[in-house]
Order: sequence, then C-alpha cells, then structure tokens
Amino acid sequence: MKNPISRQLSALAAIASILLSTVLAQAEPLLTDPFTAEAKVPERRAMRGDWKIADGVAECTQDDALYKKYKDHGPIIFYDLATTDATFHYAFKPQGCKSVVFTLNGEDGHVFRFVSSPAAGTNFRAFPPSDDHKSIAAHRADDWKLVDGEWIEVTVTSKGDTATVTWGDQEPVTVSHETYAKAKTNFSVGFAFGTLAVKDVEVTK
Repeated sequence: MKNPISRQLSALAAIASILLSTVLAQAEPLLTDPFTAEAKVPERRAMRGDWKIADGVAECTQDDALYKKYKDHGPIIFYDLATTDATFHYAFKPQGCKSVVFTLNGEDGHVFRFVSSPAAGTNFRAFPPSDDHKSIAAHRADDWKLVDGEWIEVTVTSKGDTATVTWGDQEPVTVSHETYAKAKTNFSVGFAFGTLAVKDVEVTK
C-alpha cells in the first residue's frame, strides 16, 4: 500500500498531466494554411478569380469580367470553420486594391466585418437583425490604410460580443456589438481591384 506522501505525489502528477494536456490542446491551431501546391486544406474555398497558390502565398489579380459576373464582388478566400470565440491571424499585401475586406459569417449572414481602403482607412461594421441585413458603423480607424506592396499582419480576436483587431504595429482596436457573440460558420478575406497576396493564415482557440 502506498504511503500518504506517495499517493499525494501520484495525484499531483495526474493533475499536472491533465493541465499540460489542456494547455497543449488550447495551443493547437484549429486551422493553418501553408499555401503550398501539395497541401490539402479542405476548409479553404478560393473563389471569383484565378488564385495562384504556391510557396506559402495565395495571390490573385481581379478579372473585371468576373467582377461584373459576381455583381461587383471581387476575388475572395473563404474558410469553412465553425467557431464562437477564436483568434484569426493572417498577413496580406495589396497592389492597386481599392478595398480589402475581412468578414466573419454566421448561418444567417455576416456577423463582423472591417473594410480597408487606401484613402479612407478601415471601417468596422456590425450587422444587427433586419430584413435587408444592412450593416451599421461600429468604428473607423483612419490611419489603417492600404499601402501598395506592403505586407500587413492582422490578428482578429473574437470573444463574446467584442472583437479586438491588431493591424501591423498600430494600436489595437476593440469594438463591441451584441451580434458579435453569434456562432460563426466561416471567415473570409476578399478584395476589389488590383492584386492581393495572402499568407500566414492561422486560427487558434
């Protein structure tokens, strides 16, 4: 029979093992996209354009005929991944883009979005319930502007009714709306006009 000290040590070891497993599970990404020709990423849907995927980067130049075909919607990459609270990371490089858009979507449509442009900065949107599903302004970051040929690192942390976004070395922005707490079914990065490159896509808990 084990003495009390041995039993306590065994119990502590078991607890430590459980805690370590929990930490490792939390650190394990929910999704990563290596953007190589060989990698299979079933969650990814690269649409509305001829996306070139190689060497860790996805790149596409808008086709104006397709832009009209899709009713003035440019190329986009969707990832079908169910989340509620999660952190989304990616980097992008625009060239001649008029807008770049990040969106979290739910079963009933858009949940959270921000739209960045070269002149007007970045506009954060919310989507309260309505028949026409129109968005409302949540915040504007005037200095978060698109710069041709410059990689921008972006992190979006969605938690409850808040979303915190970091953009390069700018101060993070946190916006809140009750609808942000909805369950999400996918997220996307899209753009209009010019060429966009995307890399380093990762989602963590």
